[in-house]
Amino acid sequence: MSRSDSRPQFYRRFLLASLTFAGLATLAAALLLQPSSATAENPPKKVKLPEKRPDAPDLNGGLAWLNTSGPIKIADLKGKVVLLDFWTLCCINCIHIMPDLAKLEKKYPNELVVIGVHSAKFENEKDTRSIRKAVLRYEIAHPVVNDANHAIWDAYDISSWPSMAVIDAEGKYVGQLSGEGNYDVLDAVVAQLIAEAKEKKVLDEKPLRFDLVRYRETGDTPLFFPGKVLADEKGTRLFIADSTHHRIVITDLDGNKQEIIGTGTPGYKDGPFAATLFDDPQGMALDGDTLYVADRKNHSIRALDLKAKTSVTVAGIGKQDGEFANRALDAYVDAKGMGLNSPWDLLIVGRQMFIAMAGHHQIWVMDLDAKKIKPFAGNGREHIKDGPLYASSFAQPSGLATDGQSLYVADSEGSAIRKLPLSGEGRVTTPIGRPGDRGALFFFGDKDGKLEDARLQHALAVAMHDGKLLVADTYNSKLKEVDFTAGTCTTILGGEAADSFFGGAVLSEPAGMSVAKGKLYLADTNAHRIRVVDLKTKAISTLALKGVEPPPPQKEWAPPKK
Repeated sequence: MSRSDSRPQFYRRFLLASLTFAGLATLAAALLLQPSSATAENPPKKVKLPEKRPDAPDLNGGLAWLNTSGPIKIADLKGKVVLLDFWTLCCINCIHIMPDLAKLEKKYPNELVVIGVHSAKFENEKDTRSIRKAVLRYEIAHPVVNDANHAIWDAYDISSWPSMAVIDAEGKYVGQLSGEGNYDVLDAVVAQLIAEAKEKKVLDEKPLRFDLVRYRETGDTPLFFPGKVLADEKGTRLFIADSTHHRIVITDLDGNKQEIIGTGTPGYKDGPFAATLFDDPQGMALDGDTLYVADRKNHSIRALDLKAKTSVTVAGIGKQDGEFANRALDAYVDAKGMGLNSPWDLLIVGRQMFIAMAGHHQIWVMDLDAKKIKPFAGNGREHIKDGPLYASSFAQPSGLATDGQSLYVADSEGSAIRKLPLSGEGRVTTPIGRPGDRGALFFFGDKDGKLEDARLQHALAVAMHDGKLLVADTYNSKLKEVDFTAGTCTTILGGEAADSFFGGAVLSEPAGMSVAKGKLYLADTNAHRIRVVDLKTKAISTLALKGVEPPPPQKEWAPPKK
């Protein structure tokens, strides 16, 4: 995602540095377009690296450092190959490359140091507290600097998220690349720089240990960054996606434990509930005794048989689909054979299940009887564009709701609310947001009033109640109500003005919600809790979970011995 241009980048490029950082040359297209998976038998391809390299700019201008005891300078890392990851916590593309970074860190534990440079898009993301929560939620294990003023971003001449800059073991700038799908290129470059440093005898292979945030906040709460919640009024059950505990928690509507599915360890495994593994589960939908789960990081839809207590994958192949051609499918295909891309929320209407496919910037639909799937709306380009379903554009859709006639979408990266017909005939419109403008993805804020003037900040969830649309205005930490008859958007709860001096914030980046029996159940994500709002009185309380314990701590989360 570009900072200055909302158009996404659909190509990969590795840029080489000149002495002035002004002239950047592109590597051979054959290497970039046909990367191979490196193995012992098939080592990374050679990359022609620049012989003359300027000193890498220092990491000055950050407001705060996380996952380390203090600020880090380039000189502190001499002897190590350094990879700077320029990211922002809202960006789905940034989230997608995190597994690649972790894989590189595991492959080169003593030779490579990754530094996350968090250069914010949204105002909320400039707050170090928000970044700290994201470091925990995404289980990031390398130092991160809060580059709120884009000082480091500008020093390295970065123009889009995600971007990665490479520094050799002598502190010299090698080059940069942007976008997803660059693991093979990065692996090749890092391997060559390590070999080069060994030959020059400048490689430092002593392990570095960083003071990680998670050593002091390890998720020993009943819930840890719950992403979505689903209230079953008929069955008096509450389904909670306990996302960073990688499990599904089932209680009654009063919070009494009924079932926990998942061990607390991320993974991908079907079978009996006791052995089922998830990786960052998000949205859910209930069909009789079957609970469907958007298993976000596994890029799949899982079906949980609540009677037989077994799980099975019904859509997706367990890994990310990055093919742009699949976003243009116009016919149903076998759901189990089709790769998905970060499904974030689910909604069942009749025998159709709608999917907020955040990674593809589309809405998909699955025929539950035929077990087939296809895109429903959106052309796959990250933007805010109204028009016919197939020609419209979305920007990281993350929440779904319906009034029986229309589908409402929390289009998070555009801070917009989108509306489209369930029938599949008609147009996509934008009740809140700025469609069509090149800067639409950067139109956000916190403003009530007429819909054409209202502003949200990275809203992640919507729900219908009594003919009105409730919105989890996530980055504003507010609950808002959209009245389409009156044409207004109004804050109900939350925000700094509603904070209690002793009780803390009313809401902390809520990301999921569901209505049952006149009450709204809110996944108050960054506060690790479920909030309950009486929709008549607007009184808010915290659901007291009974019998729900945190999973056993993961061994690798123990702090290193000194």
